[in-house]
Order: sequence, then C-alpha cells, then structure tokens
Amino acid sequence: MTENVRVVILAAGLGTRMRSMVAKVLHEAGGDTLLNHVIRAALHVTPAENIVAVVGHQAEQVRQSVKFPGVRFAEQKEQKGTGHAVLCAREEVGMNGGRLLILNGDGPLLRPPTLQALLQESSGSDGGSIVTTEVADATGYGRIVRDPDGTVAAIVEQKASTPEQLQIREINPGVYCFNAGLFWQYIEEIKPDNPAKEYYLTDMVAIMKRHGHSITPLLVKDETELLGINTRVELAVADKLLRRRKTQELMLSGVTIENPESVTVDVDVQVGEDSLIESNVHLRGRTQVGANCRIGTGTVLRDCEVADNVTVLPYVVADSAKVGRGASIGPFSRLRLHAEAEEDTHIGNFVELKKTKLGRGSKASHLAYLGDAIIGSGANIGAGTITCNYDGVRKHQTTIGEGAFIGSNSTLVAPLTVEDGAFVAAGSTITKNVEADALAIGRAYQVDKPGWAKKRRTSNGNGS
Repeated sequence: MTENVRVVILAAGLGTRMRSMVAKVLHEAGGDTLLNHVIRAALHVTPAENIVAVVGHQAEQVRQSVKFPGVRFAEQKEQKGTGHAVLCAREEVGMNGGRLLILNGDGPLLRPPTLQALLQESSGSDGGSIVTTEVADATGYGRIVRDPDGTVAAIVEQKASTPEQLQIREINPGVYCFNAGLFWQYIEEIKPDNPAKEYYLTDMVAIMKRHGHSITPLLVKDETELLGINTRVELAVADKLLRRRKTQELMLSGVTIENPESVTVDVDVQVGEDSLIESNVHLRGRTQVGANCRIGTGTVLRDCEVADNVTVLPYVVADSAKVGRGASIGPFSRLRLHAEAEEDTHIGNFVELKKTKLGRGSKASHLAYLGDAIIGSGANIGAGTITCNYDGVRKHQTTIGEGAFIGSNSTLVAPLTVEDGAFVAAGSTITKNVEADALAIGRAYQVDKPGWAKKRRTSNGNGS
C-alpha cells in the first residue's frame, strides 16, 4: 500500500436502468455489494483512511453498507456529473500531492493487480494514466483518441464522435489515476458545455493535454474485468464471474470442489486445505470452514465457523453457527441463531438447534428440537426430544448436565435443569428439575383392558 495514494469512488447514482428503488451500488454480486467489491480492490493499494466514497442516492444506506472501517464519505447532493462528484470529495481527500485514483462504484470486477499496474504506469507520466480496453462493440462508450506518440489526446463521448472516431474500438471504462496536484489545480476548468449540462470527468484528459501534461493509457486485455453494472443482466454476469474467481481461488489453495459450476461461494468465505465441497453447496457471508472437512451436497452455511475435520452430510442448513473439531452434522439438520456444537458432537437427521450449545461428545441423532438449551459433554439426546422453550410470552432455558441421558420422545418444559448423569425415561414430560444421577419418569401408567377391542368391533357390527 502507498500512503501518497488517495482513492475517490463514485457511488452517488441511483442507476435507473436497474429498474430498482435501491441505489445501484447496494446491489449484490458474488456475495457483497458492488461498492464493497471496489473498496476491497482499492485496499490493496492504499489504507482505508485514504479512500473516499462519494454518495448521493440513499446516502445513509450506502454508508451503512460499507464494511471496512476507516473509509470516509463525501456527499453529492445534486447529480451534476462525474467531474462534479469528484469535486464534492475535494475536502475529504485533503491532498494536493501524490496520486489520485478515481474508480466507479459499479465496477466490482476490477482486480488489484490492474490498480497496481495503473499506479506504476502513472508514475512515468507527469499528468497521470487511465485504463483502457478494446471491445467488439463500443456503442455507448467514450472513445480513446491517441496522439502519434501513443499518449491519450482526448476521450470523446459517442454523441460527439466523428464517423472516423466511431470506428475506434479502444474505450474508456472510467478508471483514472491523475497527478493529484495538477488535477485539483485544473478541475475548475471542467465546464458543463454539453447537452446534459453536466461536468464530465473525461474532460480532464484534454485539459491536462492543453496544459502540456501527458496522460498515458494502460490497455487491459480482459474487458470483462472492466464491466460496469447498469442492468440486472450485467449484474448476473458479474455475479457469475466473481463466483468463478472465488472457486478457482479456493481450488488453487488446496480445496477440492466436485462441481464448481454448481457451487455458490461468497467473496469473504474461507476454506482450509484438503477440504472437499460437494455439488450444489452454498457457502455464504463470512463462513469459515477448516481443513480436512467434507461439506455435503445441498448444504447451506451462512456466517458459520466450522473447525477442522468436520463432516457435514447433505442438506444441512446453518446460520450463524459454530461447529467444533471432529463433529458430524446431518443429513437434514438445521443450526441457527448462534447454535454451537462442540468437538466430536453428533447431530443427526432432522435435528434442529436454536440458541443451543451442545457439549463435547454429546449426541442428538434423530428428530429433535433443542432450543435455548445448554447441554453438557457426553450427553445423549433421544429421538423426538423437545425442549419446550416458549410459554407464549417469554423464552426459557433448559440445562442438561454432563453424561445425562434423555430418552426418546421426551418433552422438557423450560425453565428446567437436568443435572449431571441423570436419566429421563422415554416418553416423559418433565416439568421439574432432575437431580444428578436420578431417574425421572413423567408419564401415565399403562392400563390394559383384556378383550376391549374385540367387544368394540362386535358392538359396531364389524364381526367377531
């Protein structure tokens, strides 16, 4: 990172072609907002404190969406063009020397190496440098007009282009690096002398040239990296490309992904070496998966922490949960609202944990609901067990001690404590605390009436 680099990110527009009431930079691709992707790239060349996002539409929501502490904001209260947007950031930028990097908030595919190359290119030019790329169809883009020496003479918008200029395939995607001192010195020369009556940042290239300062181009061959998002179709393209990058990153770091095209992995997800991800898995948010894990088909994990050597069988759904080393989860299990399964636990099919901590080595293998519970180590929770945590007004906690055994089809009515080593008989409804090493039975005595069924059938005319 370079301390004398300041970054301005243009993020004030609504984006009418998105057909949305949501500001464009708040739309998500690859598991994060468009703006956060741009900031993430900028953080590779300068600290967060040197980054200023220019906000406008839904300014407060955009501010709140930024997840990187230290990023600062400037507000463009009237939409008067890109040049005006940068001018709104002048006070926050507070810098007259070094380099000024200007990025679009709707360009989530921009790679850090491109920014680093742009800074390097600009160091050899007194005026600065801009990114360019060549496209098959340049319709709608500003064309790059070069001088004989290869420097940029001007950026000509399509409406102002001559027939010859319209044949140019090298276009301006809107990524700039200027000599900051010269930029602020000349920015007032941008005039709204165009049909839209806006202040165009692109005019700075010709202004620099007029004052004798060269602008060099950095031609980026991969045009997809410079895709700006204007429609939902382009948003979907960006999402696909970002997720492809992420799965490639994981595989190159030692993760096996059985069917990468079917897997959805967000940008902030981390997965350890020698882990295996099966088909149709979703790893969302800030999920962290340790080393040597297996994540089964159809599993969805959001903001979860999964330690090493964990097996997650197919179709597990977990949100904000923690799973300890060596645990086995699933299939068809659900963990939510900060559920925690410690080391070597086993959570089986159709078991749900909600705000529950399952102690080391404990098991809940079948068909159980464990809500608002603390369960000690080595406990066994039988099939069909329910912690009745809600009385219609408030939630209450159930505590189950170490080595306790809860028989199948037990109903534990909270608030309740089952102490260490206690047994609860199958089919019990438990409403009182159970002391350590005791057996609790909470069910009616069985009563048999010999011949009752036969008499009933006879009286109903169903035969003997």
